[in-house]
Amino acid sequence: MPYESTSELPKSVRNLPSRAKVLYLKAYNSSWEENADVEDAARERASHEAAWSAVKEQYEKDDETGEWVKSEEMSGKRSRHVMRHRKSRPSGASFQAKAHA
Repeated sequence: MPYESTSELPKSVRNLPSRAKVLYLKAYNSSWEENADVEDAARERASHEAAWSAVKEQYEKDDETGEWVKSEEMSGKRSRHVMRHRKSRPSGASFQAKAHA
C-alpha cells in the first residue's frame, strides 16, 4: 500500500536523513503504481526493494558513525581510508613471493 507521508515509513527507514526518506517514499509509491497487476505481497516486496535501491544510489551508510550520508560526502572519507589501507598492505609481487615461499 502506498505511503502518504514519511512518518508512515517502516522502522528500517526511520534512521535515514529526511531527504532520503522522501526519496524512499517516492520510489516506493512509484514502484507500487507500476506493479498494479502484481499480487500485493510481491508488489510490496518489489516496491521496498526499488525504494532501497533508489536510496542507495544517492546515500551510503558511514561505517564509522552508522549514519546515512549523501554519497558525495563519503567520497573524501573513502579516499583517505583507501590510501591508508593501501599503505598497510604488502605490494602484489612481494606478497605473492611470500605466499609461495
